[in-house]
Amino acid sequence: MSHTVTDKKRLQARVSRIEGQVQALGKALESEAECMSVLQQIASIRGAVNGLMLQVLEGHVSGHMNDPHASPQQREEDTQQLLEVLRSYLK
Repeated sequence: MSHTVTDKKRLQARVSRIEGQVQALGKALESEAECMSVLQQIASIRGAVNGLMLQVLEGHVSGHMNDPHASPQQREEDTQQLLEVLRSYLK
C-alpha cells in the first residue's frame, strides 16, 4: 500500500497551498509586480515544494525502505530507484 494514501489529506492540503502560491505568482507577473516580490513568491513556492518532497520521501523511506519482508535484491532496487529520483530532483 502506498503511504500517500494514508496521508492523503495532508498531502492534498500542501498541494492546494502550492497551487495557490503558483496562481499568485502568475498574477504578480501579469500585473508586473516588483522583482523582489516575485522573487520572494518563487522562493516560497520552492520551499513549499521542498516540504512536500520531504513529507513524501519520509513516508516512502519509513513505509517501503524498511520493509522487513523485502529481499536484499528488492532493497537494492528500491534504493537505486530512490537515488535516481533524488538525483533528478536535486539537478
